[in-house]
Amino acid sequence: MEFQFQFDWQAAINSIPFLLKGLPYTLMISFGGLLIGFLLGILFGLLSLNRRWYLRWPATAYIEIFRGTPILVQVLFIFYGLPDLVGSPIEPMTAAIAAIAFNSGAYISEVVRGGVQSIARGQREAGLSLGLSRIQTFTYIIWPQAFRRMIPPLGNQAIVSIKDTSLFSVIGVGELVRQGQVYIANTFTAFEVYFAVAVLYLIITLSLSLLLRLVERRGSAA
Repeated sequence: MEFQFQFDWQAAINSIPFLLKGLPYTLMISFGGLLIGFLLGILFGLLSLNRRWYLRWPATAYIEIFRGTPILVQVLFIFYGLPDLVGSPIEPMTAAIAAIAFNSGAYISEVVRGGVQSIARGQREAGLSLGLSRIQTFTYIIWPQAFRRMIPPLGNQAIVSIKDTSLFSVIGVGELVRQGQVYIANTFTAFEVYFAVAVLYLIITLSLSLLLRLVERRGSAA
């Protein structure tokens, strides 16, 4: 039995305009979720460094729960489980952004914690010896140095979160993968369409990687 397969480039190219309809959703979920996740990461990352156990333990619990469970399970819980608790349905986009926010926030918390801890203790002591308060020392001395060190891992997390949006087709969000599924149902060109989807994701992540490298270089030169 002879098996022959010929890649149809035209089918892949024809699918791109339809797939691009899902691009705004992918970007909205990614960057909206990452923005909230960054704020959560700063909050819980700093709380995880706090000496007070009643502040540190809840932060640690949040980090471990969301780092220790798959994001697919998290979005399914938010979309299907939470409505039973709150008594109101949750929109797919809202659930997707929340999943990215809480998931990325847990990982960013560890990035923040590691970045702050990487700054030598002498930097804090120097700030205090200059008459700065603890908050001023952190704001003007510790945080700027720590943030520069956080840029590479924060960039990696952004790329991971962008790719994670491909999972949200399971709740009907019209992002790239969902658009591809709809197109395949009408054309039966699965290989070509998923190839086009992969190329679009690659373009997004490579563009972000190049931007982050530029930011790193400027930060190093400063």
